[in-house]
Parts: sequence; structure tokens; C-alpha cells
Amino acid sequence: MGVVSAVADAVVVLFCLTITLSFPLLGAQSVLPRSLYPAPLQDFKRWYADEFGDYLLAQPPAFLRGLFWLELAFLWPLAVATLYGVLARRRWAATTSLMAGVSTLTSTSAILGEILGSGRATPRLLQLYVPYIVLAVIAILRGICSCSAPSLASSAQKKKKRV
Repeated sequence: MGVVSAVADAVVVLFCLTITLSFPLLGAQSVLPRSLYPAPLQDFKRWYADEFGDYLLAQPPAFLRGLFWLELAFLWPLAVATLYGVLARRRWAATTSLMAGVSTLTSTSAILGEILGSGRATPRLLQLYVPYIVLAVIAILRGICSCSAPSLASSAQKKKKRV
């Protein structure tokens, strides 16, 4: 079980690292003033949208801007906290991992629904979004499994103390 836990931790670290780096550089440009971003970062966003055919990031619809505000206010700080918590081996990292996974799974499902429903899905665009579904599910499972294991161990210890 230790190997599976270590792999799950590594995946959650990768997951949170991509969120903490990519969201402020790409996603937040859709909701924050352009003056906050230097020209090279604005050019990078345009290049990414053109190169990968990400029409949602190029011209974000209202629902996506709403999701970006949610990610800016909730998911980004949560990903930073989870990254720290997993690397520092804090017990509360299981809870933040669960929360970050559920938030990402929810928003990515809405985005994938739009991409697939619009008929504009390209294999290259799906290769960018589908891994977030997998990473989010692993983060959720890490949170659930990590939360249940200590509570089972503590209840077993309580029973030993009574005897």
C-alpha cells in the first residue's frame, strides 16, 4: 500500500504543480486586466490557443469566465496548499486534495461537455483536457483513502486502550 500511496502523492504533486503554474499564466488572463500581464505572456496565451485549437481560451464564453473566477478564488489557493501539504506530509493534505480534485473534476467536466458538444473537439485539444479528469480522480481517491485510513487506525487504537 505504501507504493500506491507514494505514486498517488507524486500524481497529486504533479496535478497541483500544473494548476499553480498554468492557471496564473494562462487562465487568469481571461478574467484579470491585461495590464497585469507582460506582452510575452499575452503572446504565449495566443500561441497556445492557436497551436492547440483551444477556442474556449481564445474567446472565453461567460460560463468559462465564471469557472476561471472560481478557480482564481478557490482552486488556485487550494492547489498551492495541497502542494505544500503533500510535500510537507501534513495530515490535512488529504482533505485539500479531495477538495481540489472535486473542484477540478467539476469544472473540467463542464469544459469537456462544451468541447464535445460543440463538435469542435480535436484530438490535440482533448489530449490537454482529458488528463485533468484522470488527475482529478486520482486526487479524489487519494483524499478519500487517506482520510479513511487514519480514522480506522485511531479507532483500533481506542479499542486497544479500553481492553
